[in-house]
Amino acid sequence: MEEEKRSRFKRICVYCGSCSGKKASYQEAAVELGKELVERRIDLVYGGGSVGLMGLVSQAVHDGGRHVLGVIPRTLMPREITGEKIGEVRAVSDMHQRKAEMVRQADAFIALPGGYGTLEELLEVITWAQLGIHRKPVGLLNVDGYYNSLLSFIDKAVDEGFISPTARRIIVSAPTAKELVRELEEYVPEYDEITSKLTWEEMDRLNNYVPGSGIPI
Repeated sequence: MEEEKRSRFKRICVYCGSCSGKKASYQEAAVELGKELVERRIDLVYGGGSVGLMGLVSQAVHDGGRHVLGVIPRTLMPREITGEKIGEVRAVSDMHQRKAEMVRQADAFIALPGGYGTLEELLEVITWAQLGIHRKPVGLLNVDGYYNSLLSFIDKAVDEGFISPTARRIIVSAPTAKELVRELEEYVPEYDEITSKLTWEEMDRLNNYVPGSGIPI
């Protein structure tokens, strides 16, 4: 039984809101995701906040004895960190460095419900997968159908020829943490023949960011 809980992922990046949302189910899902990571011996990297869903998932992972790495721009620390810090907090200078560091540190990505920031981080990491910059699975924890409208829009974009069927399959979605992590474990990346050959280093140069470490591609 213990062997079944082992994961091929060392650390998963979780994107989520700095608010808790109106439904208790969103908060419960954040805690359940944290517990699922603990059960599978997976560490967490996230946006570094101690409020909202960010605080709930990180506290659950921390309480379960797994390592928590929070990456946060210095300017957001007063707003998103209240009380004691959770786990290791790594301060960076801006949002781009935050996102790049989170991607480097993670073996997979999961988006809980969230707002503009969550969507922006999610779509960027999906785009990087489409470009072949990384081959890490991306999952939506679709709590109570929160992401149904987004998935419908993406399916519309496929129908209209703006997103390929192969690129559509980058996104893995499931309604529960247990089901989603299981599907991410089984995910096998596939790429269009016209996929860009941009490397991570080229992306860093384009964004004027000097990386501290490499990323497996």
